[in-house]
Amino acid sequence: MNNILYRSLRYEDLSLIRDIDRSEEIFSMYKLKEGRLIAEPHRESVTDWDEVELEQLILNQQVILQNKGVVIGAFDHQKLIGAASVENLRRGNSAAYFKLDILYVSKRYRGHRIGKHLMNFCKTIGRNFGGDKLYISATPTKHTVDFYMRHGAVLAEETDTALLEKEPDDIHLELFVG
Repeated sequence: MNNILYRSLRYEDLSLIRDIDRSEEIFSMYKLKEGRLIAEPHRESVTDWDEVELEQLILNQQVILQNKGVVIGAFDHQKLIGAASVENLRRGNSAAYFKLDILYVSKRYRGHRIGKHLMNFCKTIGRNFGGDKLYISATPTKHTVDFYMRHGAVLAEETDTALLEKEPDDIHLELFVG
């Protein structure tokens, strides 16, 4: 895994996101109850992209690029095997947050620190935008939330109400970029 190349994605690269193998076995999900994360059993197999969801995700990444945000790709030779993005839009009452919009790593490449590298790129991007923190509206799978928390994320002090309305089951986290 030493030959992984990281670079900013352009509009014409965004369709490559469909090459990321997002499949996983889910065994538990988090719920936020009285300010605490509670893991609950949940069995589900995610096998492939939902086509409608994928098209919306790609459109969202186009908007991020149009608004001077950044989408980073991880490549194994010419194949996109991971992607992450940060919006260039201040969020929160103190305008200290920039949203980490996506972070995906293909199944075969998980556990090889690619997600960690993408996360570090996102922290640098947030810092370069002038933010203090990344805002993460995380899919509530235990694996996803634990990944972010292993990398320093904590429950968000301030919840973005628009994101909460859009994805009420997500776990809202923040990550200092300094």
